[in-house]
Amino acid sequence: MSEARAEEAIATIMLPERVDSSTSESVEKSMLAALGPGARVIVDGSAVGYMSAAGVRALAVVLHRAAEQSARIVFCSFSGPAADCLLVSGFSQLFDVANSTEEAVLRLRPKPAGAPGGPLAPAG
Repeated sequence: MSEARAEEAIATIMLPERVDSSTSESVEKSMLAALGPGARVIVDGSAVGYMSAAGVRALAVVLHRAAEQSARIVFCSFSGPAADCLLVSGFSQLFDVANSTEEAVLRLRPKPAGAPGGPLAPAG
């Protein structure tokens, strides 16, 4: 694989229907396996129908490890009770959450050289 292709790679982790105390350890391990320095990872929650506090904790552990490795994670497609669990726990404010995998990919792509990156100075 060429170096340019390696830079473009984005791993996608599909979460199971239940992310709870019985599955959170294997979910955490699969997400951690996708991490590495500078990795870009999409965690797709479209199949998740139930998430417990143990599931939220697994996501938080992986987010912390990603920060240590300068990796980027975008969580996407959570709905129903799983999305409510993230919202009520307050973790939805810590996670980068996209509505779809397409939106997640766009967030993880590097910005082209010369693209605007925001204001140069604070307004005022």
